[in-house]
Amino acid sequence: MIGFGQAGGKVVDRFIEFDRQTRGKTVRAAIAVNTAKSDLHGLEHIPQENRVLIGQTRVKGHGVGADNELGAEVAQEDIEEVQAALDGVPVHEVDAFLIVAGLGGGSGSGGAPVLAKHLKRIYSEPVYGLGILPSSEEGGIYTLNAARSFQTFVREVDNLIVFDNDAWRATGESVEGGYAKINDEIVRRLGLLFGAGEVDEGDVVAESVVDSSEIINTLAGGGISTIGYAVDQLGDQKKGGLLSRFSKEADLDEVDETNRITSLVRKATLGRLTLPCEVQGTERALLVVAGPPNRLNRKGIERGRKWLEEQTGSMEIRGGDYPLPKENAVACAVLLSGVNNVPRVKELQQVAIEALENIEDIREQSDRNLAELLADGDEELSPLF
Repeated sequence: MIGFGQAGGKVVDRFIEFDRQTRGKTVRAAIAVNTAKSDLHGLEHIPQENRVLIGQTRVKGHGVGADNELGAEVAQEDIEEVQAALDGVPVHEVDAFLIVAGLGGGSGSGGAPVLAKHLKRIYSEPVYGLGILPSSEEGGIYTLNAARSFQTFVREVDNLIVFDNDAWRATGESVEGGYAKINDEIVRRLGLLFGAGEVDEGDVVAESVVDSSEIINTLAGGGISTIGYAVDQLGDQKKGGLLSRFSKEADLDEVDETNRITSLVRKATLGRLTLPCEVQGTERALLVVAGPPNRLNRKGIERGRKWLEEQTGSMEIRGGDYPLPKENAVACAVLLSGVNNVPRVKELQQVAIEALENIEDIREQSDRNLAELLADGDEELSPLF
């Protein structure tokens, strides 16, 4: 898992913390790449030796000032510094690479596609992207960066999972508080999807295992993906855990448990997706239901899978259970891959077309922003580590 830029680094940092809290094994290795020294200093869980500062000769550790063309140039020039960090990763133990980046800024939106292209050239493992779209409140330059980066990123990765901040930011919420919640939402969904199938000796084995090959097959074929999530609390809430812990209930009714699962599948699919879209026309989907083994009703999961087939019109619907004996909640994650009817993407494509008409003005403004940034921080800087 590689966090590129400020937003990407924070998501990966939170993912490592989550992995430790839940004793998961999702992240085999984590790296943060940035052009801003302060952003790397602000991380808490990614090891110091895996924090890579690039572009020091160009921007002196100040970042690229939301200039994603410069971000791409710097990434291309210093790609070997990123590769040096990757050389310490046991790639033979890795199922895939996931590059996480905010698409509105400069470093991540410019550099993530460059890194994806490099990884696909060097390694045989799949390279996926997690692209975070900026809120419209963040301003025009961020929307423009996202429009330009999105087109490049989706072309360079094997599949691009998208999270749209515009659909998740609460009105009146502080920027910092809003993004912390958003990061938690991202991590909760990916943690459930990627954690399924990671079984230790003595663990309860799923009736229908969802392992890395199921995820890889669902993401095969490229395009963009979105994730839905729903959780059903079974009792009095306690803190902690992957889903959150609840008191046990006895005397389970099979009909109730079947209905619980099918209802969760519907809520996850038709509720708040990471990227809002029309479900119909989805090319492939993966359903994962997690919770105590006695709550993972096989008939309910199968009915949920059939319902997804009807809703999407696709016959490529995979599904399975993820037993978590110590949890007392049931959660469902639905990965919709190869989605087509996405209003936000159409909007970004229009922005990109319009930007081509004003490209010179945009470049001049970016040059002025960078010059001001470097002038403000021209003093000598101490080494990062």
